[in-house]
Amino acid sequence: MMADEKNNETASVETETAAPQADTPAVAAETQGSDAAAPDQPRGRGGDRGGRGGGGGNRGGGGNRGGGGPGGGRGRGGNDRRGGRDEPDDGIIEKLVHINRVSKTVKGGKRFGFAALVVVGDGSGRVGFGHGKAREVPEAITKATAAAKKKMIRVPLKEGRTLHHDGNGRFGAGKVTVRSAPAGTGIIAGGPMRAVFESLGVADVVTKSVGSSNPYNMIRATFDALGTQTSPKSVAQRRGKKVADLLGRGGASEAEAEADAAALVE
Repeated sequence: MMADEKNNETASVETETAAPQADTPAVAAETQGSDAAAPDQPRGRGGDRGGRGGGGGNRGGGGNRGGGGPGGGRGRGGNDRRGGRDEPDDGIIEKLVHINRVSKTVKGGKRFGFAALVVVGDGSGRVGFGHGKAREVPEAITKATAAAKKKMIRVPLKEGRTLHHDGNGRFGAGKVTVRSAPAGTGIIAGGPMRAVFESLGVADVVTKSVGSSNPYNMIRATFDALGTQTSPKSVAQRRGKKVADLLGRGGASEAEAEADAAALVE
């Protein structure tokens, strides 16, 4: 009797122990489902207060300050208008001739800056030069370019490639000589003078500089020589004659003089 009672108690204990084990998968499934169905936790990156993470946060990828949202105020993907402005191209040739560091002595010491010398031209007979000073190089170049564009002069060109006649210029201790040249000669000039003729649009010229090699003196002497250039057309108008009459005085026939007069280009 005692043995049967012990066996019955053991069987009942095993049945009670096995019942929770049978319910364990269902309980685990419910527990996993409840964990998966709770997305609005404060600690999640994709929640209502998600910091810099998921797509639903205030500062997230698709939020108010996000990068990919269509209405992103400060994001990189918004309408960024900080790009450079498209300035119209006016066909001006700019040549930087010289940059010099300058200093100004003040009460507390010295203030350093930069001076720039720039030559500009349109490549069709107009040229100018200017200089500017500033604390930074780009600003000095900008000032010099603006000053050069305001002081452009027109120089008559023969056939659009060379000068009409020889000329001399002088400024200070700098002296220059410019001469017209046949086609194919090229620009025989160095330093600042080459920048002037390249901007002017001259293709054939021979030059010589004597004396000062200071770029400022050379540029001003070159412009002094270019300022004396005249064309047969302007001389004929001033004297009240025809261009063919002026060109025919060198022994050329009347037909050749008229052909040369028709081919002249200022």
